[in-house]
Amino acid sequence: MYSNEAFIVDLLQENGILSGATISAASQHRRNNESTLETLLRIGQVQEMDITNTLAVASNMDAVDLNQYPIDPAVVKAVSPSVCVRYTMLPISFDGHQLRVAVSDPMNMETLDSLQHVLPYPAEFVCAPPAQIRKCIADLFAGQLSPEDAARIGGTAVTTKGSDEAKGGGNEESAMVNLVNQILSDAFQARASDIHIEPLEKEVRLRYRIDGALHHIASHPRKLLASIVSRIKIMTGSMSIAEKRIPQDGRIQAKIGKKELDLRVSTVPTSHGESIVMRILDKSSLVLGLPQLGFMADDNETFSRHLRLPDGIVLVTGPTGSGKTTTLYACLNEINKPDKKIITVEDPVEYQLSGINQVGVKADIGMTFHSALRAILRQAPNIIMIGEIRDLETATIAINASLTGHLVFSTLHTNDAPSAVARLEDMGVKRFLISSAVRAIMAQRLVRGLCKECKRPGELSDLEIRRLGLDAGQLQTANVMVPHGCRECRNTGFRGRIGLFEIFNIDDEVARLINADLTTPQLRKRARELGMRTLREDGIRKVLAGITSGSEVIRVTMQDNN
Repeated sequence: MYSNEAFIVDLLQENGILSGATISAASQHRRNNESTLETLLRIGQVQEMDITNTLAVASNMDAVDLNQYPIDPAVVKAVSPSVCVRYTMLPISFDGHQLRVAVSDPMNMETLDSLQHVLPYPAEFVCAPPAQIRKCIADLFAGQLSPEDAARIGGTAVTTKGSDEAKGGGNEESAMVNLVNQILSDAFQARASDIHIEPLEKEVRLRYRIDGALHHIASHPRKLLASIVSRIKIMTGSMSIAEKRIPQDGRIQAKIGKKELDLRVSTVPTSHGESIVMRILDKSSLVLGLPQLGFMADDNETFSRHLRLPDGIVLVTGPTGSGKTTTLYACLNEINKPDKKIITVEDPVEYQLSGINQVGVKADIGMTFHSALRAILRQAPNIIMIGEIRDLETATIAINASLTGHLVFSTLHTNDAPSAVARLEDMGVKRFLISSAVRAIMAQRLVRGLCKECKRPGELSDLEIRRLGLDAGQLQTANVMVPHGCRECRNTGFRGRIGLFEIFNIDDEVARLINADLTTPQLRKRARELGMRTLREDGIRKVLAGITSGSEVIRVTMQDNN
């Protein structure tokens, strides 16, 4: 129905369409679980067109009677039927630049915001009665609707069974297969990296993470949760549909069009049911080189030098979701040659890399990072990649491997590059071993890149200039770009993500500083004096080059302390 029915009833009363007496009298006719507005509509005290006109005025939109509007069928087909059903919306015309889209509830800002990311063109929203929109969808997409969508258009919810009940092969199961497949397809089309299916008290919320930001996509009836969870668990082939009390993990291999994707599935029991997150692993990212990750020419040359070293440790640091694994895979892809033996130890193995021996950690059978590392050293590798250094034993084996002629890549969770020294010391690694084994530490963050199709020359705000610490000289030679929005970026102004990098080279001078027991702030200050560019400074370069926006760099980096 509508997102805020009580507010709509108040609006109708303020506009003289309903009286207080009429509203009070309607309570005598209310059925179980029926709202006041639903009762008023059912008994004929208000018409849907009255509601549409009232909402249109309140939302500063045009009201449209679809019974009288010449809808272009070709324009309607620009959006999938499932999206039209999900949002109770319909594209009705197109002027070559902007879609005119009929929505039933202009007060639902979450829906309008989600549509800006789902629609292929910028949209002008108009208000239309929901019954008219549903009828048009049923007529224009006749024969193309899934059983579930057809049921929703007819005004009834799909009946589902719990995951612990026996399932037949009828329309109910088919509808759930179609629904989950549509969720995966829509996420892929939207370039999502994660799919979040979250049970709330009265609904199941669907969100996609696109370019690092979560977007509300849809809300499904609460009673569909068990069937959605069961369908996804069945698709993994390894998760138990009967077990709902403990977290589970699994994988799905899916093919969408000609694209093959791996999805890493995680379920966690919450107070309202099992929450699911599916991480979409796109194998095409493996072919990326360092420049495509966001390295500028000088940093690309500096970091590439470390990839050609015969031994030592190269660490990539940053919080979860900062792209560390993608960077490591890009490094391995660049140095993967027939004359090199490369072995990785990962938890879990996210991508299958051709020509590389990959070992997955299985702690439940004793296959831990350190036990796997001890074994692979007997395999005589040239290069080792460790998914993460988590404890002293893993760190010790990695250091010993680097000191005995192996090049080791790994990750740590730290806020900046110099902090990795303190993190290793906290694990129990002696400073002289850190300075002897580690060749470079690189911290990184991800920011959204400006859409190349629609970014425009612009200026930074006064606040951005102050926060970034820019001076007039830098701004005079800058090529600042600002987001605009187009079909390619789904009207956000951003498309894809790039890295910001802070490369801390451990040369002889820095090694002496590490051995001198400098604190992290002292080490960071000295590293900057020796030429280390911070994350904020690398971000500023990319803002001035028109690659990203000032607000993005401010969002993900800390202010530098001189």
